Amino acid sequence: MTEAATTPVGGTGRQRRILVVTLDQITERMAGPAIRAWEISSLLGREHDVRLATFGRAERSDAAFRTEHVDVDGFRRLVEWSDVVIVQGFIVATFPWLQTIDRVLVVDLYDPFHLESLEVERFKPLARRDAALANALRELDAQIGRGDLFLCASDRQRQLWLGHLAARGRLNPATYDDDPTLDSLIRIAPFGLPEDPPVQRRHAIRGAVEGIGPDDKVILWGGGVYNWFDPISLVRAVDLLRRRVPDVRLFFLGMKHPNPDVPEMRVASQTRALADELGLTGTHVFFNETWVRYEERSDYLLDADVGVSCHFPQVETEFSFRTRILDYLWAGLPIVCTEGDSFADLVEREGLGRVVPPEDPEALADALEHVLVSEADREGYRARVAVVADRFRWSQALAPLVELCRTPRRAADWESHGSHHRPRHRLQQLWWDVVTATRHLRAGGPRLLVERAKMRLGRG
Repeated sequence: MTEAATTPVGGTGRQRRILVVTLDQITERMAGPAIRAWEISSLLGREHDVRLATFGRAERSDAAFRTEHVDVDGFRRLVEWSDVVIVQGFIVATFPWLQTIDRVLVVDLYDPFHLESLEVERFKPLARRDAALANALRELDAQIGRGDLFLCASDRQRQLWLGHLAARGRLNPATYDDDPTLDSLIRIAPFGLPEDPPVQRRHAIRGAVEGIGPDDKVILWGGGVYNWFDPISLVRAVDLLRRRVPDVRLFFLGMKHPNPDVPEMRVASQTRALADELGLTGTHVFFNETWVRYEERSDYLLDADVGVSCHFPQVETEFSFRTRILDYLWAGLPIVCTEGDSFADLVEREGLGRVVPPEDPEALADALEHVLVSEADREGYRARVAVVADRFRWSQALAPLVELCRTPRRAADWESHGSHHRPRHRLQQLWWDVVTATRHLRAGGPRLLVERAKMRLGRG
C-alpha cells in the first residue's frame, strides 16, 4: 500500500470541517439533488462542523449545520476552510483549481447526468444536443480525474462508473494495490429515507382536491414528469381502468420543477394533452402544477393507495435510481412499475408490488387493478415494503460517507492523477454558452446571468 492511502488526512478521532456543495436551490421545495445534499449535511452534522453551500437560493436552515448561498470568492474560501468537500453536478470543471487544492474531494455520482442529457435535449437541434453532451462529459472527466472517493446509487451504477474510472486511468497500480476490490475508490451510497416514519398532518389529496373523494382509490405519480418517463402509457392505462374501477384517481405530484434552470419537458405537455383528449383531466387524472414542500410530501404520500413509476426501455433507465420510489417505501405504498431498472428488480424480488413490461397500458391497467382491488394482496405488499424500507434509511445508505469523514483519506493515486482536460470543441462551447445564457435570463433575469457569468470567470 502507498503511504498516502494508509495515512488518514489530519489524524483520527476529531471533528472535521465538511463542505457539501450543490447547484440546486435550498428552499422549502427541493428536487432530488438538493434533498440529497440536505440529508447528507444533516447526517454528517451530528458529528462534524458542516456547511451546505449552494450557488442558488439558500432559504432553509437547520440546527445541525449551516446553509449559505455562495459566489465564486465565497466558494473558494469555504473549500479552503474545509477538510472534506462533497460535490454533485456541474462544479469541478467550472473551478479547475479544485484539481490541485489540498482537500479530500468526494464526488457524488448518484445521478448519471450525461445519460439524462440525451433525453433532456432530445427534441432540440443536433448542435445543441452535441454541445450539452460535451458539457456533461467535460464535467465527468474533471470529476473522475480528481475525486478521492466516488459515491454511486446501485450495483448497476458501480459497473458504469468503474468503466469511466478505467477509461480515465484511475484503475491503476496504486489504486489496485491499495484495494483490489476498488471499494476504497468507489462505494455504493444510495438515496435514502428519513429515520422517522411519515406523519400526515392533513389530507392533501383525498377530499382536498376537487374531483377526488375521501374514499376514492388514488394512484400517485410521486415526482416530476421528464422525457425519460412514460406517463403516456399510465394515462392510457387509467382510461382503461376507469371502466372497471370507476373511483380510480391518478394524481401527478409535481409538474413544475423547483429549479428554474430545468425547463418543462415535452412529455409533460403531451401528458396533459392526452388527459384532455380522453376526457380524464379533473375526473380521473389530476395535475399538481407546483412542487410540493419537502416537509409536506408525507401528506400526499399517505393519501395514496399505490405508487407508480413508468419509464421507457433505454440506457438511462438501466442505470437510473428512481428517488420517487424511495418515498413510496417510506410511506409503505405498494409499487407498480415498469421493468428495466434496479428498483424494478427489487420490487419483483421482494414482492413489493407488480412489475410490467414497458409501454404496455393493458398490463399496467391489470397490475393497478390487482393492487387497488385486492385488499389482502395490498396489505401483503405493504408489510414487505416496511421490511425493505429499513435497508434504505439515510444512516444506512450513507454509511460509507460517514466512515470517510471520520477518517478522511485521499485516493491512493492522488499525487499522480492531476488535471488534464479533454478540450471541448469551440463551436460546441459557444453554442452551449448561448443556450445557458438564454436559460439564465429566462429564469432569473440579468441578475442571475451576471451571477453565473462570475462563476465562469472564477475558473482558474
